[in-house]
Amino acid sequence: MLEKYGHGGDLLTAAELYGGGDGSFLDFSANINPLGPPLEVLQLLQNSLSSIIAYPDPGHRRLKRQLGDILQVESEWLTIGNGAAESMALLLLAVAPQKVGIVEPCFSEYRQLSEQFGAQVVSVLGTREHSYKADVESISRLLEKVELLFLGQPNNPNGVQYSLAELRLLAQKAESCGTYLAVDEAFIDFIPEAERNSLLPELEHYRRTVLVRSMTKFYAIPGLRLGFTIAHPDLAAAMTGKQVTWSVNGLALLAGEACLSSGLDYEQRTRDLILTERATLRQGLMNLGCEVPLGEANFLLCGLPSPWSAEKMQESLGRRGILVRSCAMYPGLGAEHIRVAVKSQADCARLLQCMDEVISDEP
Repeated sequence: MLEKYGHGGDLLTAAELYGGGDGSFLDFSANINPLGPPLEVLQLLQNSLSSIIAYPDPGHRRLKRQLGDILQVESEWLTIGNGAAESMALLLLAVAPQKVGIVEPCFSEYRQLSEQFGAQVVSVLGTREHSYKADVESISRLLEKVELLFLGQPNNPNGVQYSLAELRLLAQKAESCGTYLAVDEAFIDFIPEAERNSLLPELEHYRRTVLVRSMTKFYAIPGLRLGFTIAHPDLAAAMTGKQVTWSVNGLALLAGEACLSSGLDYEQRTRDLILTERATLRQGLMNLGCEVPLGEANFLLCGLPSPWSAEKMQESLGRRGILVRSCAMYPGLGAEHIRVAVKSQADCARLLQCMDEVISDEP
């Protein structure tokens, strides 16, 4: 199985399974900006290698100030993490819940981290007729049973957003029942600002709602690891109090500052590319007989036509040098589900061509 460690983007395992070098694959299994990092980031990193002789700032002060200016929040509301995964871990350590709620299908780290830190995980399932979103009433009832609940916005692997009205209802419910609501916005930057649903502008009204964001996906720096949370200062301080000193390295902090200074052109080119190629890729997948929810992120959930399974498709494409993410292990999904990232026009065309060749053969 390609997801040996539970995630996509594992090029070394791919090389072990399918042969070739770990740099020879066209990787649709990891949801990274197809433009690659901003040029300013690469230049800064090359010019800053000598800085590794100095310890990074344990308070992450420059990046916090820069983020605060952009997001219009005070630095005290921000916690910088070694990727969004560490940010989630710090939240779990700070809250120390006995029960954690998740809305499945969802990012596997919600369950994995929660159980790793000793919490019992309970869940509700999204439904196929609602593109694998769960209804707000079910999530509200779950909030009453747990101390912390994770919610993807847009959710991974289906890429669907909850409405602003739904988010408000859930945040209000969390306040009333004393539960923390962690809204994972790792992919929200890929959505045009006018179309994204976020509680950020009104977060001051919800002391128990935490927004989790990633910089590794949108700015294509997953190898550096950089994420952050926005939360009430009391909770932010509690999370920081659980963080290992220097867990965020100096080059990652510098890269984060450069990412935020890269300008609107990079952001707009990214969103334009994702909007165009996602629509084309979705139509191409449906032309092959796949069922594809109308996601809003930089990836698509895909139900393969019968009798194809995710396992067989993944292996067949892997032998052709293309990696896709099997979603067969996601609760609420089936053996036929895969997830594919949105990449460049040429890359998406190659994926569709290879899938057509594979599907044309007997599975």
